[in-house]
Amino acid sequence: MKCRKFIPIGEELKESMIVKGVVKSIQTYGTFVEIQNGIVGLIPIEETSVARIKTPAERFSVGQNINVMIKSINREENKIIFSYKDLLGTWEENAKLFEKGTRVTGIAREVEKNHNGIFIELKPNLVGMAEYKENIEYGQNVEVYIKNIIPDKKKIKLIIV
Repeated sequence: MKCRKFIPIGEELKESMIVKGVVKSIQTYGTFVEIQNGIVGLIPIEETSVARIKTPAERFSVGQNINVMIKSINREENKIIFSYKDLLGTWEENAKLFEKGTRVTGIAREVEKNHNGIFIELKPNLVGMAEYKENIEYGQNVEVYIKNIIPDKKKIKLIIV
């Protein structure tokens, strides 16, 4: 049985730092990433992207090199939490890449309760809402028309075409 070496989190690591790492393991609840000196931390699934995904395997693969931001450090318990989504740009930065009245391809994500709409991922940190349409499945690429972009409410209204 292989015994895991205890590696203390050094004082040089601080919250909000951006560090390079390698994906070591993907679980349903998050992704384990190894950074400098063999230190391993977790990207919880909610820190992977704004779009609600079912598994971090939709974003990462074992052995992949990625940058992460240090979200929190607990030196007493030797735990480090990373964020990936914090490096993907703000809502405003991502929304500027799209224009009202254009057609783009997105990925169907979660269906709103009572089938009021479908969340469509335009970028990992940008999601819009389209009216519900039958036979659209999670993860399916869909073409959408950008009906409206409302910056003050951080909303994008879409129509599935």
